[in-house]
Amino acid sequence: MFSAVVAVIVGLAVLLWSADKFVEGASAAADYAGVSPLLIGMLIVGFGTSAPEFVVSVSAALNGNPSIAIGNAYGSNIVNIALILGLTALIKPIRVKSGILKKELPILTGITLISFYFIYDLNIKRYESALILGLFIIIVVWGIIEDRKNSADNLNKEMEEKLESNNLSLFKALFFLTAGLVLLIASSKVLVWGALVITQKTGISDLMAGLTIVAIGTSLPELASSLAAIKRGSHDIALGNVIGSNMFNTLGVTGTAFLIHPSAISKDVIIRDFPVMFFLTIMVFVVGFGFKNQGRINRFEGFFLLSVYILYLLLLIYQTIL
Repeated sequence: MFSAVVAVIVGLAVLLWSADKFVEGASAAADYAGVSPLLIGMLIVGFGTSAPEFVVSVSAALNGNPSIAIGNAYGSNIVNIALILGLTALIKPIRVKSGILKKELPILTGITLISFYFIYDLNIKRYESALILGLFIIIVVWGIIEDRKNSADNLNKEMEEKLESNNLSLFKALFFLTAGLVLLIASSKVLVWGALVITQKTGISDLMAGLTIVAIGTSLPELASSLAAIKRGSHDIALGNVIGSNMFNTLGVTGTAFLIHPSAISKDVIIRDFPVMFFLTIMVFVVGFGFKNQGRINRFEGFFLLSVYILYLLLLIYQTIL
């Protein structure tokens, strides 16, 4: 049991460090290759901060534990909105200026609702996973098209400023990219092993482990990225990290994990976890989109998001004790 706890702690520490270096290296390498700042922000940074969720979920699926994968994906989505956006907005209200993010918010809401179609029968089949991944590819293609059409978007300006402060050489960027990826995979295996041993020793389910230990741990890159962005005044990057990550978790992470290991899922996902995730997604869509006014997540709304997460966590603890 002690070795499993150490494995989780060490695995998370290495996972977070390698994820940061992976995203930093990938962003710098893409900049050297002439990729636009907007596309780097939407795809590499937005999706890249979900690299821990992806490698951990794939590792869990390969080990025959897809419940950890869906718990990690949905749990991370809840953490991203309720804990990360809530804490970020509480520190400094988030203003949404990017037109692209205003388009992504309803898309995120839509794909969250679509995902319910694939899980409502408590079973995700391999062909359904392929459809989920197909939808993810469509979203990526849409992002590339939007990049070409909206070079003057505020998200593009914020990413340009961020990339200008990056002084990595091409060699160092490629080294971080490669080393980060290798360590991501290795540390994910250590983390999943530790989490599985803990679930076996304590009697908690794989789903619960995915929703708590794994989801909170793998969401720390998004937390660090959003806090750093809001400190610089890059409000759209802070929100874009969460939107991109949640899209990737809902489609890319879940689709890949269940393509590897199709499986039944717990009824708790339908009656507890999905409703919380969908409610939070709807709330961010409403306050972030702004409709007639500029989108904004103020401190009161940030406090509300944090409160929802605390209540959700208490519910998980209560059900685990029972």
